[in-house]
Amino acid sequence: VQLQAYGGGLVRPGGSLKLSCAASEFTSGYRAMSWFRQAAGKERKVVSCISSRDGSTYYEESVKGRFTISRDNRGTVSLQMNSLNPEDTAVYSCAEAPGPCARDGVLRGPDEYTDWGQGTLVTVSS
Repeated sequence: VQLQAYGGGLVRPGGSLKLSCAASEFTSGYRAMSWFRQAAGKERKVVSCISSRDGSTYYEESVKGRFTISRDNRGTVSLQMNSLNPEDTAVYSCAEAPGPCARDGVLRGPDEYTDWGQGTLVTVSS
């Protein structure tokens, strides 16, 4: 499946932004659909994941209560980001993989994902 991410941009601290990831086809089966981010000079890390099986959602600790992941019936996965701060500045990428979002309570890392969209830059700055 091909993924296309969009929605990044420049936003002031405290502001909101919504990212979307459109899939070239609606994938059935048990899949994890995630957003990752990579800040300059840092490793790519998972931000949030939604399971196709039951819609369960997972969040990295620093974004809990601020970010919301969702998936519509066309398979587009969105990430609503509120109360943004400069530490959220990064390139955000969407990805999918067969299987669960987490194993033994730990969100799966980027190496386990098979399908990736291009990154979209989110800059939080005044």
